[in-house]
Amino acid sequence: ANPAILDRVVVDYYGAPTPIRQMAQVSVSEGTTLVITPFDKSILKDVEKAVIKAELGVAPNNDGVCIRLNFPPLTEERRRETAKEVKKFGEDAKIAVRNVRRDMVDSLKKIEKEENLPVLLPTDVEFTGKGESPLTTSKVFAHAVCPKCGKPAKREMDTMDTFLDSSWYFLRYCDPKNTEAPFDSAKANYWMNVDQYIGGVEHAILHLMYARFFQMALYDMGLVDCEEPFQNLLTQGMVNKDGKKMSKSIGNVVSPEEIINKYGADTARLFILFAAPPDRELDWSDAGVEGSYRFLNRVYRLVYEFKQKYPEIPAEFKIEGDADKSLNYMLNGTIKKVSEDVGGRYSFNTAISSIMELVNEMYKYKEGENVNVGLLGKAVKDLILILSPFTPHICEEMWEYMGETESVVTMPWPEFDEKALVKDEAEIVIQVNGKLKDKILMANNSDRAELEKAALESKNIQALLEGKTVVKVVVVPNKLVNIVVK
Repeated sequence: ANPAILDRVVVDYYGAPTPIRQMAQVSVSEGTTLVITPFDKSILKDVEKAVIKAELGVAPNNDGVCIRLNFPPLTEERRRETAKEVKKFGEDAKIAVRNVRRDMVDSLKKIEKEENLPVLLPTDVEFTGKGESPLTTSKVFAHAVCPKCGKPAKREMDTMDTFLDSSWYFLRYCDPKNTEAPFDSAKANYWMNVDQYIGGVEHAILHLMYARFFQMALYDMGLVDCEEPFQNLLTQGMVNKDGKKMSKSIGNVVSPEEIINKYGADTARLFILFAAPPDRELDWSDAGVEGSYRFLNRVYRLVYEFKQKYPEIPAEFKIEGDADKSLNYMLNGTIKKVSEDVGGRYSFNTAISSIMELVNEMYKYKEGENVNVGLLGKAVKDLILILSPFTPHICEEMWEYMGETESVVTMPWPEFDEKALVKDEAEIVIQVNGKLKDKILMANNSDRAELEKAALESKNIQALLEGKTVVKVVVVPNKLVNIVVK
């Protein structure tokens, strides 16, 4: 006997559908029988009296109601008899028990005749955000005429579970206009399987599991070639607010309309992508939203001021001087990192962080002397391109402001120059007994002897070595020199 069978039983308690687990204790007897013992002993006789024995396959005893697991088939004739019994017992009993078998849920719904279809959804509904079905708030939808007897009736508000459709909708997408079958196998086999599945953590035991079950069943039936429906999985984290999971049922959701009206859609997008890695939990922060808004304004000012000051951008330019080299290095390094973070690791927050560092470098560069307009202009355009996947609306506007006539979304992704990522100089850390004492700049790829000589000749290091004996010198090219003394 499986106590989970009781999840299928609902008690009509004074007109309110109530799960039987809220009204009774459940136990297993002799390994094959489930026993329902009402918490309120005074209603025990009423429970026994109201049980529809033929449908549930039950027999009352002195302690409660025993439910055997051999459910008889629910035929149309049996359904009509059940309705009569419910009406009969409802006149003098406080509780009527009915079995809601999930594998028969569709057959238990009130069925409309084909000529009455489609049943149009009502427009007088309220979306309260409290987790209830909006249909229950309609004043007109619930009341209807029975398609069989013509008498007043009440519509079923508990609609068919959406998982039944969403468990195979990706196959229908492959052949959406087919009127003869759910999908054509040849078309599904051409497009499937799905390259990337992105879902919340709760989907791992809900939609993802159901969709895989459907696909495997269809595979066993020979209707599809792929046994697994999805190639890659990214499980996104939950959004928390005030220490709790953001949920309509809890009532701690943030209205997207309010954020969009005050800051714009791009601000909301940027904050969500920057606040945490996509597979981790995100703590909603109003201050974080404000920070994202300020950053986008900073980018917009950078683009606007550049175009105002330099209406014409030279197509060709040369990298000259340390400032040019520094900006060019930062620009190419950022393009490389964003490309890798977005295209391979889905690490959107680190990609945005690197873009923010690039913006800082660009502000520093434009305030300096001898601005290379061609280089800065290329940096501005590349900045818009690599930022556009995160904030497409403002980037489209900035792209047009820069004089471009085609949409930013049609532009090729910028490429980075590996040669620009090789610095002429490397910062060398100097340690004494493993502790940082100084830093020096050396030509890139200097040999060990040059690095050791430069470290020992540093004035700061010489002062520390007075009265001490150098035991050995450890050199890591392009990185550090560690002087061991005693």
